[in-house]
Amino acid sequence: MLKDRIAFVTGGTGAVGAAIVRCLAGHGARVAFSYHSQPEKAQELERELTAAGRSVRAFSLNVVDAAQVALVAATVEREFGAVDILVNNAGATQVMPFALLEEEDWDRVMAVNVKGPFLVTKAFVRPMIRRQRGAIVNLGSLAGMRVLEVPVHYATAKSAMVGFTLSLARELARYRIRVNAVVPGLLTDGVSAHVPEKQRLDYEGHCTLGRAGRPEEVAEVVAFLASERSSYMNAQAVHIDGGI
Repeated sequence: MLKDRIAFVTGGTGAVGAAIVRCLAGHGARVAFSYHSQPEKAQELERELTAAGRSVRAFSLNVVDAAQVALVAATVEREFGAVDILVNNAGATQVMPFALLEEEDWDRVMAVNVKGPFLVTKAFVRPMIRRQRGAIVNLGSLAGMRVLEVPVHYATAKSAMVGFTLSLARELARYRIRVNAVVPGLLTDGVSAHVPEKQRLDYEGHCTLGRAGRPEEVAEVVAFLASERSSYMNAQAVHIDGGI
């Protein structure tokens, strides 16, 4: 499905990020991915997939550092080739009541979740424009799309990713670059692992499938949107939430 494609995934050491890296590589793509604070996990994932015959490489990256982003983008293009697929997955959250949020808390969550994708996309999209080809997949969250008991700054940031997706899709369509978003609901791992049991049970009670999703299920949707199998899909926010 993705043979001979080159992908870059931000936040590749989290539960969803690692699942996306494994899935894209499993479908034949050569995958570069970034990590920020977990070099051991990044190296372990790289070794695992390399041993399985996949072409994968990890890059240390702070997605809110424009100079670092530009350097990594140039390195990936030089060593892997021009990126066909960009997955903006890196994110950050913080469980904090709105009344107790400080300005720096707000700024950090907005920076990683919104400024980061802006900087990364800007760096990687130029080769796509030159080649008139590419697929960008942004990771949103049901937290930004439904009335849920979630941190306000996180919900705001994830909601912004949908607006970013819609506007960017319209602008880049002239270059044959598609931009879509994946909007996961409650998952068994990752950020969702910290959801209190009461909220988890409430979600499952209102979910038509009656369970949390798995990171691997999200990864398969990302891979589909990144492939030519979804060639008529653009500017979509695809929910994968079990039916809420």
